[in-house]
Amino acid sequence: MLLKLVGIFFVTLAAIGAVLPLLPTTPFLLVAAACFAKSSPRLYKMLLANKVFGPLIYHWQQSKSIPKRGKVVALVSIILAAAWSVYILDNIWLKLLTVALISGPFIFICRLPVANGNHLSK
Repeated sequence: MLLKLVGIFFVTLAAIGAVLPLLPTTPFLLVAAACFAKSSPRLYKMLLANKVFGPLIYHWQQSKSIPKRGKVVALVSIILAAAWSVYILDNIWLKLLTVALISGPFIFICRLPVANGNHLSK
């Protein structure tokens, strides 16, 4: 029961992350999928069958890759959120901190392989 609740919590966070660019979506979905795989095959199948989230989980589980569209959306969202944050912040140190904090996730996503059907490419 606890794993189901944790899974539902992380699906909720993922849904919020799909709307808010600074909140990640895929890691929350992966945690939710792991919880559902152990606690509820029905919820796990529903998550994988989801039109939006299912392909992200499937590609990650199969090949540690993400669909090209997901990669582009993630990178553009990071850039836009960082640019907006740098624009509205007055303090140069906060601007630099913002750039420093997004650099790691940005580089990580850039380095992920792109899932092209059954093929992988960088």
